[in-house]
Amino acid sequence: MLDFLGNLERTHMCGELRAANAGQHVVLMGWVNRRRDHGNLIFLDLRDRSGIAQVVLDKELTPEGHLKGEQVRPEYVVAAVGKVRLRGKDAINPKMPTGEIEIEATELRVLNDTKLAPFSPAEDAIANEEVRLKYRYIDLRRAEMQRNFWLRHEITRSIRESLSNQGFLEIETPILCKSTPEGARDFLVPSRIHAGEFYALPQSPQIFKQILMISGFDRYFQVARCFRDEDQRADRQLEFTQIDLEMSYPRRDHVFGVVEKFCAAAWAAAGITLPTPFPRITYDEAIRQYGSDKPDLRLPGLTDVRSAFPDGSLDTLQIDPALPIVAFRIPAVGELSRKEREDNHPLFDQKKGAKFIDDFKRLAKSFPDTVTKIRELSGAAEGDYLIVVAGDPAHHIKASDTKFEGRLSEREINVYMAAGNFRSELAKKYADRHKAFQLTDELVQTADPRSGNKLDGSNAFHPIWIVDFPMFEYDLASGKWVPAHHPFTAPYEADMANLTTDPASVRADCYDLAMNGLELGSGSIRIHRKDVQQQIFASLGISEDEAKQRFGFFLDALEYGTPPHGGIALGLDRIVMLLAGASSLREVITFPKTAKAIDLMADAPTTVSDQQLRELHLKITQRS
Repeated sequence: MLDFLGNLERTHMCGELRAANAGQHVVLMGWVNRRRDHGNLIFLDLRDRSGIAQVVLDKELTPEGHLKGEQVRPEYVVAAVGKVRLRGKDAINPKMPTGEIEIEATELRVLNDTKLAPFSPAEDAIANEEVRLKYRYIDLRRAEMQRNFWLRHEITRSIRESLSNQGFLEIETPILCKSTPEGARDFLVPSRIHAGEFYALPQSPQIFKQILMISGFDRYFQVARCFRDEDQRADRQLEFTQIDLEMSYPRRDHVFGVVEKFCAAAWAAAGITLPTPFPRITYDEAIRQYGSDKPDLRLPGLTDVRSAFPDGSLDTLQIDPALPIVAFRIPAVGELSRKEREDNHPLFDQKKGAKFIDDFKRLAKSFPDTVTKIRELSGAAEGDYLIVVAGDPAHHIKASDTKFEGRLSEREINVYMAAGNFRSELAKKYADRHKAFQLTDELVQTADPRSGNKLDGSNAFHPIWIVDFPMFEYDLASGKWVPAHHPFTAPYEADMANLTTDPASVRADCYDLAMNGLELGSGSIRIHRKDVQQQIFASLGISEDEAKQRFGFFLDALEYGTPPHGGIALGLDRIVMLLAGASSLREVITFPKTAKAIDLMADAPTTVSDQQLRELHLKITQRS
């Protein structure tokens, strides 16, 4: 028989009680996490979002409550009334924040029962992710998930406070807007009122936030929901949340200062000190040093080892002398067998036109001095896994050999990126050995903002700004230069004169923020002049008519006194994922989609009725 709540009111959360509360009369409400029956004494671990408290049902003190305690099972919803008392010295549980106390119950109300769940929230980890997502409401009860979303709340609150204190206004922009593709597919929404016409869900508030600068709001931010119809990965979802901001009259350094302040506040909310200012690196140097435009600084980067190879050795080793020769090492991997090395070969991207060497015993037979020199140049220690990556003259790919002064060629970039990708994959594979990718247990626990502790997170989190991206890329198929970024990115003022005469030399005034191998955000100083914007559209192959159709309202707005402006957007989901020590965005999004873009809990997407289709003037011609 279930009880009604009646006039009973909760006085405390389960996880907030401490020894100082001893003697207080309390009312707790929550789920039964575990139940232990010791005859005349029944112990219930009562759980809510704040934590767990132990409730004791003594048959002599509360026979009715004890009887109900015999009937309840894990995940029953109950209310416990009683007095806080100190546990005996031998009964203290140092692993629980509430481990010094327990509640001597005088009344127990059973507010609801439960079906047998496919798993228990008391479990530390559930192996089957599909079951977790189908029964997400149960999965979210787990302490780890509760901590993740408390952390997300604290991070978001801290970012809002930081930006508000820096003079930014939080302003919402439309969800139903015009389709203006930004590199990924739009989600389209058919209009019932306007037959055959569609809204689009925003990939970002890009145009609207620029118009807000034209409107005079000067500093805008938004915790923005965005949508992109793209393939799912561990760090991508169809819908996501970003910290979006724009400001008038900025230099790049102004944007960096704003972002570094709110990042420091976000990390502080997780109990971690994030040193500022963040280091900076140019795009070319990021490619040369790490083989990536989102470099992971936790492990050694790439080293140029060309000088280790004597004249004539490159022909023997079938290495392209016109391309880079670099080495990298994964520390503390230990001696690998031939079989273990061969198992790593599929992780290397041969489509980049590169090859690698990891058998240095074989290389030493022909070039012993080369191996010694490679180890010296790379700083390899005993037990490090050492790899050399170079151009493969036998592997021809569709890439440009064209070399422009001061810039890496496409083939050079391919070799560096082949090395960088291989470095990243091997680092993940051997993470349990080199430890660099693992947050300490102490740091993960301190990610709970309720702990009040402060740790130096500088050894776990490595932010870096990437700057000086090329404005244009050379398109081999058309033999033309095309913009490398979204069409609202401004070129460097100093390079404006070279837009048509020397596009290879033009740098984009854009910037990315990366951390631990993840791109956290991307932004730029925007084009605020219509003549420059039209010139960039033309270089994209967008005609005046097409530009007017797609961006006409924005081009019109540019003619009405547009101030210089710029901004950035950072992925909130990715920030929380990093600070929670999670391996996937699905751990920090309440109701995520699977890798196949399915919501298993709500069973979406699904078909709709013929009536709905008729109202939207749609017809399904063929189902897959």
